Amino acid sequence: MTLLLLALLAFPLLEIWGLVQLGQALGGWILLPLALSAFVGWALIRGERRLFAQRLEQARAQGDMLLCALLDSGRQFLAGALLLFPGVVSDLLALLVLLLPWRSLSTDPPRDEGVIEGEYHRLD
Repeated sequence: MTLLLLALLAFPLLEIWGLVQLGQALGGWILLPLALSAFVGWALIRGERRLFAQRLEQARAQGDMLLCALLDSGRQFLAGALLLFPGVVSDLLALLVLLLPWRSLSTDPPRDEGVIEGEYHRLD
């Protein structure tokens, strides 16, 4: 519990430190990437709001697990929220969330296509 509280308190300080460092390197041009990342985050959230029901319906129609569609929508929303938060660290976390190959980590059982593969030998 105290570790979580410490991480929550350290995150804004880390963001401020990163912004100061980039501000010293880029000057006033730091506002352009910050505004661009906020715009992309807002677009991600708005797009996900429209696609959420379609994702669930498509997953249901294809027989996929609804949890995968929910996780994908949650991942998009989290990345959008992190991009809206001004700072370099949150933007890097948002990119990590977007680029993480989470579908390969899922433990969905393989689908039964009705085909059994194997070899046979005829014995006389």
